[in-house]
Amino acid sequence: MENKEKVEQLKKEYAEYAKKSGFNLNPDEKTVERIIDGLLKNEGKFGAKYCPCRRVTGDKAEDAKKICPCIWHKDEIKNDGHCFCRLYVK
Repeated sequence: MENKEKVEQLKKEYAEYAKKSGFNLNPDEKTVERIIDGLLKNEGKFGAKYCPCRRVTGDKAEDAKKICPCIWHKDEIKNDGHCFCRLYVK
């Protein structure tokens, strides 16, 4: 699968996840594509779609929390109106 196809597929999956969870994918296409590009780069480099706004440490247990959607995103959306990287918004 080409990178553009992967980006489109992930956009669709993340939008469906957001809808089911009661929030939205960021309406800014450029932001979403930039974040997804970062997720795919992290997957290639580290083996998982780690959030591009979180530092990967090499500690598998600690880093597992950073795989998108990370463990913090729901609280961040609730408290700030968006997750830290702004992939998801209220």
